[in-house]
Amino acid sequence: MDFEELKEFRKDVKYLLKRYKSLEDDLSVVKLVLAINPDERPPFSFRIDNLGIDSCIIKVKKIACKSLKGKGVNSGLRLIYAHFKAENKIVFIEVYHKVDKEVEDRGRIYKNFG
Repeated sequence: MDFEELKEFRKDVKYLLKRYKSLEDDLSVVKLVLAINPDERPPFSFRIDNLGIDSCIIKVKKIACKSLKGKGVNSGLRLIYAHFKAENKIVFIEVYHKVDKEVEDRGRIYKNFG
């Protein structure tokens, strides 16, 4: 599986690293899981429907974060990515904490994949 990141995603990570020091390691674990099973798996992740685009955009709701001890997969971190099955590729679009934002940045999705 090839992994790519949008420039905006890298900025999200840099911002969140100030609060969650283990985020890079946590994302490495997520990459290992996605390399084996990149499709949506409710209740951990699901496809974002009604976007009106062909790309498969998936939102991961259950990410374990070592910096948030005692929370497990209920850390509140969210990851949005595009999965391109034919190319065996995943593009990370956005990462955020649910306290900072309620929903994904659909403008970013449309700009890059619409």
